[in-house]
Amino acid sequence: MQVKIYCDLCVSECWQEKKEKIIKKLRQNRLQPQVYVIALSQGEQNHLEFFSSMLLKQRVYRDSGLFVVGIAAGYDEALAITTRIADHVYRETGGADIRRFILDRQKEYEKAGR
Repeated sequence: MQVKIYCDLCVSECWQEKKEKIIKKLRQNRLQPQVYVIALSQGEQNHLEFFSSMLLKQRVYRDSGLFVVGIAAGYDEALAITTRIADHVYRETGGADIRRFILDRQKEYEKAGR
């Protein structure tokens, strides 16, 4: 599984210090039952989806890419972070195209060579 991390990754406050360790384990596809992943939806008609990182062990994710925009400590926190991302995009753009906003930010980040 190919895991790409968003340049402005949103992380639960309680995991700020463990962020790099969690990312490393995601890339290695190691079990992290308490971790919820917020990612760009696989289908372009949707923007974001979130789910337990345990689902990444399923065969369907083995050959797919995952663009992670947030890491949360459980379902409720994943919902709160997703809401925060949507609010941020709306404040910045006046619209609701979360996918485009995130991809454009990532492209600018990569273009700057960071």
